[in-house]
Amino acid sequence: MEHLKKEIAELFSNGKFEKVISHLSDGIVWNVVGENTYTGKKAVSENCQQTAEYFKSVQTDFKTDEVIVSENKVIVIGTAEFKRDGKSLNFISACDVYDFNDKNEIEKISSYCIPIKKK
Repeated sequence: MEHLKKEIAELFSNGKFEKVISHLSDGIVWNVVGENTYTGKKAVSENCQQTAEYFKSVQTDFKTDEVIVSENKVIVIGTAEFKRDGKSLNFISACDVYDFNDKNEIEKISSYCIPIKKK
């Protein structure tokens, strides 16, 4: 059970939204801290689709540094770099905190995305 939660969280954090949409609870809340909050499966799914479209327009390099799993919580820490034509557009240091219900569905996501200036 914990392995499935870990896999679901890592897929979401790495932009593989289509593989985990079925694991979102109807009442999910996704808080991208300092940016926006999406409430309900429909709103979260629509944001996932928009984000996935952006990911298709750039080269993405997701790296997972650490995953912490407890009974109903998974924390994914990592980075994401977005490039176009070989040039870095953005480098993000991120931490996503997932809360799961007893049906293995994500009920809440708190995403902390910090842009880092590359030297």
